[in-house]
Amino acid sequence: MKIGFDVSQTGKMKAGCGFFADSLIRNLAEIDQKNEYLLYPTFGDFYWDHSWPSGARRIHRPNFHFLPIHKSIGEAKYFWNHPPADLAMHMGNPDLIHANNFFCPRRLPNTRLVYTLYDLSFFVYPDWTTEENRTGCFQGVFNASLYADFIISISHYSRKHFLEFFPHYPADRIAVIHLASRFSEAKNLPQPKSVSRLSPDRFWLNVGVLEPRKNHHGLLKAYALLKQKFGGTFPLVLAGGKGWLIDNFEKQLKSLKLHEEVITLGYVDDETLRWLYQNCFAFVYPSFFEGFGLPVLEAMTLGAPVIASNVSSIPEIVGDAGILVDPVHEQELFQAMRRLATDPQYRTEMKEKGIRRAAHFSWSTTASQVLELYQEVHRQRNVGNVFACF
Repeated sequence: MKIGFDVSQTGKMKAGCGFFADSLIRNLAEIDQKNEYLLYPTFGDFYWDHSWPSGARRIHRPNFHFLPIHKSIGEAKYFWNHPPADLAMHMGNPDLIHANNFFCPRRLPNTRLVYTLYDLSFFVYPDWTTEENRTGCFQGVFNASLYADFIISISHYSRKHFLEFFPHYPADRIAVIHLASRFSEAKNLPQPKSVSRLSPDRFWLNVGVLEPRKNHHGLLKAYALLKQKFGGTFPLVLAGGKGWLIDNFEKQLKSLKLHEEVITLGYVDDETLRWLYQNCFAFVYPSFFEGFGLPVLEAMTLGAPVIASNVSSIPEIVGDAGILVDPVHEQELFQAMRRLATDPQYRTEMKEKGIRRAAHFSWSTTASQVLELYQEVHRQRNVGNVFACF
């Protein structure tokens, strides 16, 4: 079987979608030496990474091929908005294509299409993102509901949510396959120079793009309350790139007088991120909405006690291995932080529970499930068009 695989978001500044595609393709390479893979560093007319020639994931194995189809965003937009009749030939004639960046191709009648479903936050809370991002994400998911032969949902929550909005899509053609942490176990790492001012076990940590959905505003309010009640606390470290609609973040820092205590690191590399997870006092993640919540799982894997939201997919991932709070109420978040700060035994219990819970998620298992799904979808083409057309 020849498998086309979207690696367009696996570059140096990758976030959730990119981490999924990157981890999956690397683990597929470990277990599959039989099938041929075509890696697409550019895919669709919605997302474009200018650094793809040096950043997009390459697999140096005989059955993996890197296919740079488009040299510019303009070329890609024209190609996908006016797809040629021989589209599959331009894509390397794959038997199956796996789309991973919200974009969903059309006009591939003889090629099976597998689509990764992350979340529908842009649809439910349109004010949390830009018009361009909202439109692009919606178009991709809507097209998937019409053209995807099979959908991989990263959580039961996202699957249920998708079927509520697109009830025409057959429920038996959307399966849940969970993500996993790319950090397998805690290791004794030297402290990176970029975070040399931090003391182990003496900082709160949040990881994620600075955007409204992640609820940094609520986190700052709860942290300010903790500082007020205790007369001071550990620094709050924010690791993640700048997103959209976050212009008033600096204003909030100033109004709450938190400039000295809140440390914004921006986007950090994996080595630094691993050290942060492993050495934080606690990981705090009061996001309003997640398709999965990968940073929560990564934190648990490396032994960080977790405080997270009790909404969307997060309870599905955390179980009873973390403190779940209503992200709308900063008082609940404050009380959770207060308990960890004043109860060492409870903090130790949460660390141990998190490690045990995280062990249930594995990229090797995920890759095996995806490969089995590829094989099943490919086998179906040999018995005729068993999938409905919309």
